[in-house]
Amino acid sequence: MISRRHNEQQFALVLPQRKQAEIYPWRHHSSSPYPRITKEHFRCKGCSSHPISVEYRDSKTPVHHADCAGGLVHSLPLRDNHESIYPILIDLLNLIQDKTGHQVIITCGHRCPVHNEYADFSPLNRTSKHMIGAEVDFYVQGMEDQPQAIVDLIISTYANDPQYYHDLSWSQFQRYLKEDTNVSTLPWYNKEIFIKLFHQDEGRDFDNHHSYPYISIQVRYDKERQERVFYSWEKASRGYLQG
Repeated sequence: MISRRHNEQQFALVLPQRKQAEIYPWRHHSSSPYPRITKEHFRCKGCSSHPISVEYRDSKTPVHHADCAGGLVHSLPLRDNHESIYPILIDLLNLIQDKTGHQVIITCGHRCPVHNEYADFSPLNRTSKHMIGAEVDFYVQGMEDQPQAIVDLIISTYANDPQYYHDLSWSQFQRYLKEDTNVSTLPWYNKEIFIKLFHQDEGRDFDNHHSYPYISIQVRYDKERQERVFYSWEKASRGYLQG
C-alpha cells in the first residue's frame, strides 16, 4: 500500500529539457561529420592471434612468420621522445575528409618490423617507410572506385596553396618514370610527398586484403626539420618503445 504523510505536498513533474549536443574540439574547424584523424589512427594493426603466414624462398624452403601483438606491446615511432607520425600525413587525410565529406579509411599506418615482414615479405617492402611513421595506405569510403579524384585533390591542394606559388618543387608534381615500383600507374611526387595508386590487383598484403583500389602517400621531406626523410634500420627497429 502506498501512503503519504498529512503535510506532504504533491509536486508537478518537471519534464526534461532538450539539450544541444556538445561539439567536440576536433570538429571545430571542419565541415566533415567524421572524427578528426590523429596519430592514434596509425597504430600498428599487428595481432598475436593472426594465423602464421608462410613465405617460400627459392620456391621450396618455407619460412614461417608470426605477427606482432600490435599496439598492446609497442608504441608508435618516437621523435624527440614522443610518439609521432609525420604531420603532413595527418593533415592531408583530414583535408580529404573535409573536402570530400567522406570518411578516410586507413588500411595501413605504422608497421613495426615484425608486422611489416608478416604483412608483406616481398623484397621491395623491407625498407618500407611504414616502419618509421612516414607512409600511409588508405581509401575513401563512398569513393572507393575514384582514387584518381583523390590524387587530383591532393595535387590541386599544393598547386593552390599561396606558400608554394613560387617554388615549383612544392607546387607542381612530376611523374616517377623508373620501373622499380609495384604499381602500373606512374606515381606522382613533389618535394614533400610521393603518391602511389594501387589498383584492385596490385599491392595486396595482410593489411590491404580488401577489394578496393587504394592510395599510398610517403613522406620525402620533413618541412619542420628541413631535411630529407629516409628509411634506416636504426629508426625502424629501435625508433619505438617495446613492452
